[in-house]
Amino acid sequence: MVLLLPGCNALNPLCGSARPRPSLKSISPTTMVFSQLPPSFVITAIGSDFVSSSVMVFNGATLATSVISSSQLTANITSSMIPGAGSFKVEVQTPAGNTGDLGCTSGGTSSPQTLTVN
Repeated sequence: MVLLLPGCNALNPLCGSARPRPSLKSISPTTMVFSQLPPSFVITAIGSDFVSSSVMVFNGATLATSVISSSQLTANITSSMIPGAGSFKVEVQTPAGNTGDLGCTSGGTSSPQTLTVN
């Protein structure tokens, strides 16, 4: 009998330190007005499979992130990160585990959500 642990696959069932790929379902806020941006604000990501090493990525920049739970994390955005009106991509990224085993899929980047600044 082969015991498959979370994060394992048929090629290598011994991927014990593999991490799941995060899933980002929504962000809050989703829309802001450029002329009313505060100096900084918190953006909340809601999804699943967040782990302690997961980070929020805002328009390509990795942010200091607080992991609240496996389904919620937050990060601080400063107004200097938003030079003008537009759409800004928000993702959650989890680094791969340290298994080094061939056949282990570990970590990854979520599908993006968009913060729209009018």
